[in-house]
Amino acid sequence: MKALKKRRRVQIILLAFVALALATGLIGYAMRDGINYFRSPSQVIAEPPAPNEVFRIGGLVEEGSIVRGQGETVRFTVTDGGESVKVAFTGVLPDLFSEGQGMVGTGSYVDGVFQATEILAKHDETYMPKEVIDALKEQGVYEEPADS
Repeated sequence: MKALKKRRRVQIILLAFVALALATGLIGYAMRDGINYFRSPSQVIAEPPAPNEVFRIGGLVEEGSIVRGQGETVRFTVTDGGESVKVAFTGVLPDLFSEGQGMVGTGSYVDGVFQATEILAKHDETYMPKEVIDALKEQGVYEEPADS
């Protein structure tokens, strides 16, 4: 009788371990497309990602680089002070999107142009995403905002 209880207990433990491993695998598989890594323009130029990789890029919109094309297509350049990456976006830009301001875009890097599917801009006068601040500090071009 004790041998039967011991065998049943071992079977339950093994079944629980297999279920846990399967659940962990399924969660990892489901999340692989939902994770977007942040890269600065310098990182993109140094190590260009694969064309099918979706990631986030951030920096400052270069002065004089915004060009409105046919329809809703907008082209501009984003920089971190060290390198610059051309960006193409089709859609409606946020109201606060402008030259010299911080932005973060989601998309992929194809043939030397970042094809953005989403553009995020600052939401007030002093806000800038942490990733953009870190990238600008790394290049030595970040300036603390003036307190008013």
